[in-house]
Amino acid sequence: MYRSVSGGQVGLWEEIILYTMGAACSGFARKYIPNPFIFAIILTIVTAILAVLLTPTTPAEVVGQWYGGFWNLLTFAMQMTVILLFGYVLASSPPVGRAIDKVAKLPKTPSQAIVTVTLLAVVFGALSWGLGLIIGAISARRICESCLRRGIKVHYPLAAAAGFSGLIIFNCGLSASAPLLVNTAGHFMMDEIGLIPLDQTILTGFNIVTLIAYGLIIPFVYAAMQPKEADRMLVEIEGTPRSLGAAASSDALGGNASLVNPHDGTFAAKMENSQILSWIVVLTGMGYILWHFATNGFDLNLNLVNFTLLILGMAAHRTPIAYVRAVDEAIGACGQVVLQFPFYAGIMGIMAGSGLIAIFASGLVSISNELTFPFLAMISAAVVNLFVPSAGGQWAVQGPILIEAAQQINANIAQTVIAFGYGDQLTNGLQPMWMLPLLGVTRLRAGDILGYTAVMMIFATVIFGIGVTLVPLFL
Repeated sequence: MYRSVSGGQVGLWEEIILYTMGAACSGFARKYIPNPFIFAIILTIVTAILAVLLTPTTPAEVVGQWYGGFWNLLTFAMQMTVILLFGYVLASSPPVGRAIDKVAKLPKTPSQAIVTVTLLAVVFGALSWGLGLIIGAISARRICESCLRRGIKVHYPLAAAAGFSGLIIFNCGLSASAPLLVNTAGHFMMDEIGLIPLDQTILTGFNIVTLIAYGLIIPFVYAAMQPKEADRMLVEIEGTPRSLGAAASSDALGGNASLVNPHDGTFAAKMENSQILSWIVVLTGMGYILWHFATNGFDLNLNLVNFTLLILGMAAHRTPIAYVRAVDEAIGACGQVVLQFPFYAGIMGIMAGSGLIAIFASGLVSISNELTFPFLAMISAAVVNLFVPSAGGQWAVQGPILIEAAQQINANIAQTVIAFGYGDQLTNGLQPMWMLPLLGVTRLRAGDILGYTAVMMIFATVIFGIGVTLVPLFL
């Protein structure tokens, strides 16, 4: 998918930062990080063993607790699946594609290209993590292709890594899983913490400052990592890029695709290609969204985010059948989410039923105080994210632990939710599960970009750490 320009030596700074650290992180990831589903199984086994060793729970009881929790997150799993699906479909729509093509012509230097890709990923990632992920991937590819046609040699794997930036900041934005969930009526910790409005989480001053700091610093971190021109690997612009999640073209989608020729004049074809039907749904949906905000203020939750993405996607694709085909292509990106959520729910069942949550919460409290707890909560979430690579699934497992610990030391609950989000998104730079959509678009391997995202994580750790501990003291 990419080619090297030629051999050559890089400068000392690039060698230390990019090749030494990047190669080490990439090598570690290739050797020790398996498919995320394996993580779910391993974490289940480890949790079961800890429950037996640290609590009076018997192995048979652990199995019962695991099965008892296995199906408890079906609603939340569907919400997470839909936010990725609808975000992908909107990002792959013709209007968005045309806009990206126009932006792709703007960069005049390789550094400008890298900064542009990063900013696009960050901006759209703050709006929706599914949208940011796909727009980051598409923009990385198209900007690199446009630059190469104009004789500008951009290091393609670095651009792809920059396109992943939205997944390292999305928990600061409007699709942050935990903040949206705790602002959704009936969430699974409703009895413990009630509803926490967004003006206490993602709309706080310290979170906005953190988001801006990331958006200003990280694009230039990526630009500074670019190797000398002789060592840059370039995108291959020959051929047609694959669509994410599509094993075949829309003409070969089997039973999921319409077999009606859109030009055959039949009633079925006219209905499938009727813009009127789509616009009935779109206008009705937009009317509801405006009414919701007019009567409830800026009350955003998971259901409303998903509904908005659906309405915008239908408007962008214009006809019902075009939207159906886009969904068919996107659905493959959601498979691992559907598979893994029941396992996370089972883990939560073991931890809640056996008492492990109380034990872990007490341990975190013992080394924390009100000031240090947010940072330690962030670091713990960053570690757990390597094993539970889904913000929603991880919150289901770890959220009760953090909340109980925060309550024991009277730490701010809303700040704890944000600290969790910062940690969860931080190690997405090492967890390859959510890279799969980007890799499908760019046709790269995880090892091609993990080194760059790992180096970026060092800077992100400083930004998020300061953002969740020191900045709240002044805002």
